[in-house]
Amino acid sequence: MSAPVPGAPGALLVIVSGPSGVGKDSVIEELRRVPRDPDYHYVVTCTTRPRRSYERDGVHYRFLSTAEFTALRDEGELLEASEVHENWYGTPRSDVRAALGAGHDVILKIDVQGAAVVKQTVPEALLIFLVPPSLEDLFQRLQSRATESADELDIRQRNAALELARQDDYDHVVVNETGQIERTARRIHDIILAEKAANPDRRTRV
Repeated sequence: MSAPVPGAPGALLVIVSGPSGVGKDSVIEELRRVPRDPDYHYVVTCTTRPRRSYERDGVHYRFLSTAEFTALRDEGELLEASEVHENWYGTPRSDVRAALGAGHDVILKIDVQGAAVVKQTVPEALLIFLVPPSLEDLFQRLQSRATESADELDIRQRNAALELARQDDYDHVVVNETGQIERTARRIHDIILAEKAANPDRRTRV
């Protein structure tokens, strides 16, 4: 693996994570609508999870075979890699490095395990944790989206309770109230701006 390379001054690596069903995808989609110059750069995560019918390769995820994923991981091409819900997920290092070098703030949507790994290897990263109004609300969201089997849903519900217990590991915790996606995205945007204003010369090494 090559040595860490610093990004442009002030460019941030922002981790957005939280339990399944909390609304990470919806919040990030709303964040894309917030005008920025330069724009945020959104990294597409690699995964071995099967592609769902509505998903597009290279847009929602980069869908890889287990062998392809393992090769990238073993070659040091992933910033982090973790097994979640019995599938592998990982962040392509080159994508993050190029965007930071060009002066973009980089947004990563990754799980709690992956966020912990990134924070160890990239201590300058800004970690934001999304939480639901309540655990009951989260379970209702998971059930209503109907994208998992009964067994998969059970795994995600059990893991959600464990993941919520990790929120103190994050720099900021943001409640994603039901029906308030725009407000949640704006809150994340404001946190990023405040962090940049406080540390304008910080160089994130990836």
